Amino acid sequence: MVPVEFYLVLSTLLFFIGFFGFVTRRNLIAMLISVELVLNSVDINFAVFNRILFPGEMEGMFFTLFSIGVSAAESAVAIAIILNVYRQFHSDQVNSIKNMKW
Repeated sequence: MVPVEFYLVLSTLLFFIGFFGFVTRRNLIAMLISVELVLNSVDINFAVFNRILFPGEMEGMFFTLFSIGVSAAESAVAIAIILNVYRQFHSDQVNSIKNMKW
């Protein structure tokens, strides 16, 4: 059995890698992938804290499944927006969105 601390360390690493990627990247797809890393770290935390606090229950797993569904819908909407931005401005950089103002 893998100790719980390893899962928490993995979740922390995923969170900070995702946060760093979101802050430093200017490509919209890379930023979306970074947000997905952050959401995956949250899903790992849901499962780990369910295992720690309520070992026989499944509430954390249900929250994880709900979060995965929400992040899948969020990804679909974000990719649709990115495709529209690319069609209009022929660029997938964040700076091209500034042109959409007024």
